[in-house]
Amino acid sequence: MTHYSLFTLLRNAFSGHRHWDRAWRDAEPQESYDVIIVGGGGHGLATAYYLAKEHGITNVAVLEKGWIGGGNAGRNTTIIRSNYGLPGNIPFYEWSMKLWEGMEQDLNYNTMVSQRGVLNLYHSDAQRDAYARRGNMMRLHGVDAELLGRDQVQAMAPFLDYENARFPIQGGLLQRRGGTARHDAVVWGYARGASDRGVDIIQNCAVTGMLRGPDGSITGVETTRGPIRAKKVGLSVAGNSSRLAEMAGLRLPIESHVLQAFVSEGLKPVIPGVITFGAGHFYVSQSDKGGLVFGGDIDGYNSYAQRGNLPTVEDVCEGGMALMPMIGRARLLRSWGGIMDMSMDGSPIIDHAPVGGLYLNAGWCYGGFKATPAAGWCFAHLLATDQPHETAADFRLDRFATGHVIDEKGQGAQPNLH
Repeated sequence: MTHYSLFTLLRNAFSGHRHWDRAWRDAEPQESYDVIIVGGGGHGLATAYYLAKEHGITNVAVLEKGWIGGGNAGRNTTIIRSNYGLPGNIPFYEWSMKLWEGMEQDLNYNTMVSQRGVLNLYHSDAQRDAYARRGNMMRLHGVDAELLGRDQVQAMAPFLDYENARFPIQGGLLQRRGGTARHDAVVWGYARGASDRGVDIIQNCAVTGMLRGPDGSITGVETTRGPIRAKKVGLSVAGNSSRLAEMAGLRLPIESHVLQAFVSEGLKPVIPGVITFGAGHFYVSQSDKGGLVFGGDIDGYNSYAQRGNLPTVEDVCEGGMALMPMIGRARLLRSWGGIMDMSMDGSPIIDHAPVGGLYLNAGWCYGGFKATPAAGWCFAHLLATDQPHETAADFRLDRFATGHVIDEKGQGAQPNLH
């Protein structure tokens, strides 16, 4: 692991940053591996890291079609939280939160985890009761939750519109351990940790097809850099899950939608943590550079394009103005879009595929970034042992056929699936 002296830092700073050591090896593909992980985002790299660290499996390749962190890992709003309300989700996201809390020590890397709190506002008696139920479920599972009244919320966030709002704020559900983390640093930290343990990280290597054995099982992948064989292939490709699964003859119960996000010009500190609007889909936090980072609902049509449409921009801005009219004075700096693989019940899939040799990590909806460490941990456990991890045991693919869905769509809007 690389450590830098003050002299080394100064030398690199004054030389135009031309002499830094690589954080991870830019490996060439070998003919075969024990495990291939398709997708070099946070989930794929975390899976490779935990395969090596927790299970001693290091003959692993992570294949990324572009560059590390160039997909959804760099196109999100960096929120981390475990304020879920259903038994199938709470233990998993709480395990993820605990991994977030120990991540910087584990990776020896500054991932800028900032536990500033996540506050979900409520605007009606019925919504208050729903938040009370969710908070009670969280506390029964050992997760921190506080139901706040209007005065308590106003003391935390006096800049919100309490007097003239279309939807008056009555209170909120607060998870103080929630917050944000630096998405790029998370990817870089896992990439360095996996590479240091012998994992091959192969960039600019797009998968174009699946290799099959005589029994039809998956035995590797065709890529733009040639065929690569493996005993096991894990898909961790976010919004492109349907595309990759189709190469194996599978149709997954998910749809791909664009989720837009926005950042304003840099401002003095104003937002204390993460705040979500309960009468519409709007959430906002403030970055370390001062920009207000905010987003809202998914675009209303299927797309693989990393861009959005103007009606959704208008809807997000309407939500922001209804919650905090002062945001109308901030200038928008830029926007971007990530591709979400939206499952039918709003919860993910970590499971064997119906085709031998293939494993799925998909369907994350709005929960992808916050799930990064636990998704990697549980997917690595599945790949290493062929058994689901106890915190992800309900994330089965066949739950849509058996009716054992985890309907957590209250945590975010869902597409109209047919």
